[in-house]
Amino acid sequence: MSFPWAKEYKPTHPFMKWMDEKLPIPRLAYNAVGGGYEVPRNLNYFWNFGFLAGLCLIIQIVTGVVMAMHYAANSAVAFDTIEMTVRDVNWGWLMRYAHANGASAFFIVIYIHIFRGFYFGSYKAPREMVWLLGVTIFLLMMATAFMGYVLPWGQMSYWGAKVITGLFGAIPFVGEPLQQWLLGGFAPDNAALNRFFSLHFLLPFVILGVVILHIWALHIPGSSNPTGVEVKSSSDTLPFYPYYVAKDGWFIGVFAIVYAFLVFYVPNYLGHADNYIPANPMSTPAHIVPEWYFWPFYAILRAFTQNFFFFPAKLMGVLAMFGSILVWFFLPWLDRSPVRSGSYRPLYKKFFWFGLIPAMAVLFYCGGAPAEEPYVMLSQLAALYYFAHFLIIVPIISSIEKPLPLPYSITESVLGKDEAAHLAPSASPAPAH
Repeated sequence: MSFPWAKEYKPTHPFMKWMDEKLPIPRLAYNAVGGGYEVPRNLNYFWNFGFLAGLCLIIQIVTGVVMAMHYAANSAVAFDTIEMTVRDVNWGWLMRYAHANGASAFFIVIYIHIFRGFYFGSYKAPREMVWLLGVTIFLLMMATAFMGYVLPWGQMSYWGAKVITGLFGAIPFVGEPLQQWLLGGFAPDNAALNRFFSLHFLLPFVILGVVILHIWALHIPGSSNPTGVEVKSSSDTLPFYPYYVAKDGWFIGVFAIVYAFLVFYVPNYLGHADNYIPANPMSTPAHIVPEWYFWPFYAILRAFTQNFFFFPAKLMGVLAMFGSILVWFFLPWLDRSPVRSGSYRPLYKKFFWFGLIPAMAVLFYCGGAPAEEPYVMLSQLAALYYFAHFLIIVPIISSIEKPLPLPYSITESVLGKDEAAHLAPSASPAPAH
């Protein structure tokens, strides 16, 4: 975001002047995360999760590349290569557990980042493209995580692959041929492992590319903020460096403590016990579940138990599962309220905290529970509210709600009301002398 008061990059060293002229990478970095990038001064700790998500992506790429050096995508030895990496490769255990728990950490951070966007209206104009690219990143993450879950070739890996790819069989006419094409056969085996391994290695770099576009799109309108009020003057912003670099650094320290506790003390806590048993196509686990971060969408899939006219329950479940994420793409146009932040929308706030959040909590719980009552019924009720929230409640609220008065400026929301600013004929910054 270019403000007239933002500092310009002016190299003084001869080498940096030459570099800035020939390949202006230092200028790009300065304008992206340095003193040349101005950020609203009222950002709270929920805005740290975007930076943290980038760190999680780097951890996953680095540890994933190291793990790939010792992995063999062959159903006869895939499970053993993972165990060999943990037991016999120097620091292999660290790479394995950092990668496995890094996936969970990545999804925790992203879920908080997304729901912060829901509450503070980060999807609203002029940041629609930032939001759309963010949802695209989430879909790519889910595809990458699913393929990575298959690679250890444990019991849950094998049967998870069989169940999830079997969903494509619900598509009329082309479903079964598509499922066989994805697997390279009639059931998960060497062909599927090779394909999933190749895509699991490739997609993180695709995600990295979309993240760069996401950041680029963010820098055009600038960061949103808890009030939803746009920047009006230089007093509303602070340079990203050193203020928010220090804030992000402190938050990364807190994250590192929790992450290190998981990796070093309870590395298998978030995994499933059955996945430490080699895959056996002849022995079906009593309860097949995906990783925990897929549970709400898995609960929506299982919520459909009865056929509806000519539509099989399995097909409706698949459509609902994908639709539960695709609906996010339309949120900038479903929510027509002129106010962005939920802090100034009393009715929206109630439905968010007492409707959407409990519904997601129920879906998370039921997605990891057995496919039996009362969990199926709870999943149905929570899924019904989930779709109603985005497709019915949000559009209606945005039309009838009376929002609270907004602060005149970001500075006012931080320091209190400034009568002089209200009486001033223009909010533009004073010219430099």
